[in-house]
Amino acid sequence: MRDWAIPDSSEDLEQVHVRGMNRRSLRLEMVAGLGMALAPLVLLVLPLTAASAQGIGTTTTMTAQSATASSCSLTTLTVGVTSTTGVPAGTVMINDAASGSPVSLGSEALNSSGQASFVFALPNGVHTLSAAYAGNATYNSSASVAVSQTVSSQCTASFVVTVSSLSPSNTLTAGQAGTGTITVTPLSSFVPASGAAPAFITLSCSGLPNQTSCIFSPESLEILPSQNEGVTSSMVLQTQAAGTARATPPASHGNGSGPVAWAILLPGVLGLGGLAWGARRRAWLRRLSLVALVGFVAMLGTTACNPRYYYYNHGPPTNQATPSGTFTITVTGQSSNGITAVTQNTTFALTVQ
Repeated sequence: MRDWAIPDSSEDLEQVHVRGMNRRSLRLEMVAGLGMALAPLVLLVLPLTAASAQGIGTTTTMTAQSATASSCSLTTLTVGVTSTTGVPAGTVMINDAASGSPVSLGSEALNSSGQASFVFALPNGVHTLSAAYAGNATYNSSASVAVSQTVSSQCTASFVVTVSSLSPSNTLTAGQAGTGTITVTPLSSFVPASGAAPAFITLSCSGLPNQTSCIFSPESLEILPSQNEGVTSSMVLQTQAAGTARATPPASHGNGSGPVAWAILLPGVLGLGGLAWGARRRAWLRRLSLVALVGFVAMLGTTACNPRYYYYNHGPPTNQATPSGTFTITVTGQSSNGITAVTQNTTFALTVQ
């Protein structure tokens, strides 16, 4: 334990008091000095903290392009969101102020490059379109400058089917696969006409050359109620190259020595031998043996020409290549409400070398 000295006089008490005051003054001076040293650092951190709490600023831009497909006008919007730091993520919404107050046409998530694309089949008239980025915990929201689009050839079909982004190109070598993007754009009146339930459009293709397949992913597209933007499906065209090797026949059938063959041939040979031995004594056996011999030979000839016999002894034929030439491929979209079916299609040229 620490020993405390008890002052003997008032003079000693005064000295203790002075020493205590000096220690408190020293501590205050040290705290004040530390505060003055940390002040610049606090002033530097506070703006950074405020900026972090507010989020990183973003800029949203939008370009519009009109194209004619299936005798109607389609509007394609490309939206990009950028910032000074990183690539923003989140959702972009397209608004149309044609009626005075903005109306939402649809929304899409930004891709890894901070972009999103929309396709609309807008009604006739002047449309004031703008894109709004919603922002997230890291990036601030922003909006693009409004773009005016005039539509004079409104689609009369319920929906429009288009093909784009054919890769590597419209020309393929036999055995090569090509990909494309199928976009189905509904008219604004299509979904309300089908009721509150979503509509489904099934894709198919025709006009393919032999030895070629066409696969869609997904094959059935869903159009949600009040949806205006187009939905996409990935199409894969697979051609076939000529085969160079034939399959090896199965060992049990390649030399005709299978158990089934012996079960038929052995009794037949023994039977013909018995008939030949008995034909020496009876004339009717001679005639019967002749008929049996003819039937046996006919059975062997029929077996040799049978496709199953040919397959087991020679193997399957080589693959045939997709024929060369230029073909018109038709992509069809079909929707039905259970009573009436609606069908729309588009075509593109495919060249096989």
